[in-house]
Amino acid sequence: MTDSSPSLEVPLHIFRFKVEFQEASIDEAVGSAVSLVDGYFSEVSGLDATMEPKTIQVGGMNYGVVQRPGRVSFATVILRRGITTRRHLWQWFELMNVSGAYKHRLQVTITLQDHSGEPQLKWTLERAMPIRFKSPDLNAMTGDDVGIEEIHLAHEGLRYEVVG
Repeated sequence: MTDSSPSLEVPLHIFRFKVEFQEASIDEAVGSAVSLVDGYFSEVSGLDATMEPKTIQVGGMNYGVVQRPGRVSFATVILRRGITTRRHLWQWFELMNVSGAYKHRLQVTITLQDHSGEPQLKWTLERAMPIRFKSPDLNAMTGDDVGIEEIHLAHEGLRYEVVG
């Protein structure tokens, strides 16, 4: 199997993750997403998809079984130690969990940037919803930015691409 995607020529020594939260419009036309908030996080985990194979026993085949693709499941994505300039992520969490607006899902794009801020890799979470929000410890010395210790996201699809 050959990979025709461009390779990364320079190792990424400093990891920076820009995360964009977008709401699709009603018609869901291409380019119609509305950006709600973006932020930067120092750690992202859970970019994981697992396919559970289905085994089929074939008569006369005594050495093993036939494997077929099965259902794909996705891990919870955890964004840690982030900063945004708005409170929209907390408001989204409240909207889903307090107000009962269960349909309010967002598309989340996680972009890995190199040391100069240029995008290198991109992951997109489809129909994400917040399932845990953890605020940082309170500190009187912080500025106007809104800090986020952790936000956990469940989602229904994962796409990956090399940028540039």
